[in-house]
Amino acid sequence: MFNLTIQTRFFYIFSVLIFFSCKKNDSTNYKSGVTHLFDKNYATSLENQKKDEYLDSSLFLLKKIRNNAELRDVYLEIASEYYYINSSKKSLAVSLKALELSKRANDSIRMAKASYFVGDCYENTRKDSAYFYYLQAEKLYHKLQDYDNVARMLFSKGYVLFYDGNYVECSVEISKALSYLKGSKDYELIYSCNTLMGNCLEKLVKYDQALQYHATALEVLGKMKFTGKDDINKYNVSSIINVCNLYDLQGEYAKSAKILEPLLTPDLRKKWPRLYANVMSNLAYSKMKNKDYKNVKPMLLESLKIVDSIGLGPDILYKKIRIGEYYLSQKDTLNAISTLEEANHLAVKLNSSNEILTTLRFLYKTDKKKMLFYTKEYIKLSDSINAVQKNAHDKYSRIEYETSRIEDENKILTKKNFYILISSFVLILALLIFTLFRGLKYKNLEMKFFKKEQQANEVIYQLLMDQHEKITTARENEKTKIAKELHDGIMNKIYSVRMNLGFFNTQNGNEIVEKRKYYITELQHIETEVRTISHGLSNSAFLEHNDFNNLLLTLVDHQKEISDTKFVYIDNETIDWRSIQIIYKINLYRIIQEAILNVNKYANAKSCEVKIYKKKNNILKLTITDDGVGFDVKNRKAGIGLSNMRDRVSSLNGKFVVVSSVNSGTKIEVTFTLDWL
Repeated sequence: MFNLTIQTRFFYIFSVLIFFSCKKNDSTNYKSGVTHLFDKNYATSLENQKKDEYLDSSLFLLKKIRNNAELRDVYLEIASEYYYINSSKKSLAVSLKALELSKRANDSIRMAKASYFVGDCYENTRKDSAYFYYLQAEKLYHKLQDYDNVARMLFSKGYVLFYDGNYVECSVEISKALSYLKGSKDYELIYSCNTLMGNCLEKLVKYDQALQYHATALEVLGKMKFTGKDDINKYNVSSIINVCNLYDLQGEYAKSAKILEPLLTPDLRKKWPRLYANVMSNLAYSKMKNKDYKNVKPMLLESLKIVDSIGLGPDILYKKIRIGEYYLSQKDTLNAISTLEEANHLAVKLNSSNEILTTLRFLYKTDKKKMLFYTKEYIKLSDSINAVQKNAHDKYSRIEYETSRIEDENKILTKKNFYILISSFVLILALLIFTLFRGLKYKNLEMKFFKKEQQANEVIYQLLMDQHEKITTARENEKTKIAKELHDGIMNKIYSVRMNLGFFNTQNGNEIVEKRKYYITELQHIETEVRTISHGLSNSAFLEHNDFNNLLLTLVDHQKEISDTKFVYIDNETIDWRSIQIIYKINLYRIIQEAILNVNKYANAKSCEVKIYKKKNNILKLTITDDGVGFDVKNRKAGIGLSNMRDRVSSLNGKFVVVSSVNSGTKIEVTFTLDWL
């Protein structure tokens, strides 16, 4: 477990810088308008200090130039020059300026490049910001269909994730990059992607797969074209370091040392001191793990001295960790603790989570006094890292890439793919035909339903007309009966009583008094008979008034027999249904019928209220309210039922409103202006 984080790939920081250096120094053909303000060739020939001064003066002059593509290119070149003299703050400021100007001009090409440069400036200080700008550049390059640069941004994102300890997510990004690079001639980028993937797999303890990717990187190295052998040698040394790291992790320390030792040449130290320091450190480590301590300490101290003189924080960190481990192997606890504490502080400063874990693991096993403290810190950080990496899904991206690569290498599968394509086309065509047929069938059913509904409307209309005729006939018969009763019975009786009482008014006596009482009683009987006829007339009118009302009441009450929902019908008794045209009654009945059907089928309601009332200005209003599950009116397509209700209301120039939301019930409002027809 100790070896896992200590065996870092020193190649990678170095090779990435070399890689990006090649890409940022692409030549740009400037127009004469800005050339006299910035001469790239002249700037390249200057030493760092003089170059910095020259770049500063050029920037000052550029402030007076109008925003155009030429100016934005110069800003990007100056940002690149600042970057390579390690003036990161100035490079960042100029890159942000170039990004701002590009956004103003809606210049996607230079927006992408400027975002890429800003990401580079943030790479070692604010990894989250670097990742953000790389992501923005990736999206822009994808829109521009510049897929090599899309792959480059994926590689940059993977680089950030790798040095932040997110190895699974890093491998996902590199898998995507390799997918974009299939068929590409950008061998440097392909080489770097394979190398980084190998390093990720090393961290994920998949050593055999890691060796395969490093082997692929070495194969790609043979396809790369350089101006001289020095560049090839540089990349080759870096790849060998990575392979030897894997041998160390597999316990083959002697094999690793044997391969590394010939690389430690004066020529390597002269040309690439940083790479030389990495080879020396790795060689010392392999010898130490193989119990061969000869010259190990001087080699480790010398490698630290070299990277310290360059001022590279991550390299210094790795060297200190190895020196601390060397002291532990020599039982020099005091020096080991002191060195590892320095390494821990530096790892915290660099926000290098994996190296923080490594130093804490060594310290809690070495420093007995602070063992509990270091143990708690280790567990806390380890849990935090595990939580971040928990949901990563690198496996599927890598499998997708390797599957596609195998398919490219095995041309025999082309025929099978052709059959799959044809089958897919046939299947899609069949689905389209099926969908079309089903749609036509649905329309036919809809037409049949509409015709049946029209026929039902005609039947209902005829029934209502027949019922209206029967009511009219019954009314006339009732009037005739009442007239006959009044004329033949009551009028004769009243006349007879009036004549007799008039006759007895001129006479007195006990017998006369008794007769008067008799005729007064007769008047009371006549009064009772008149009241009876009056009640009959009233009941007849009531029944006539409530005939359509009873039809609706029967419709609603019938639901009690077939539904668990409690239906209530509320009407305004002042409505004179005789005065309302039959077409309104038919449509009201159908709307209520359809609404009740929907409540029973979909609402799952406890109660439903059907209410009809008449407002001022001859307005008739129907509301149907339930407390069911409701639905989203905006996102749900109206069914046939609602569409039919809306069509009925629209045909009478009425207003139809549905108010509903999920779990809040549904309310249907229908409003008619009765004198519209």
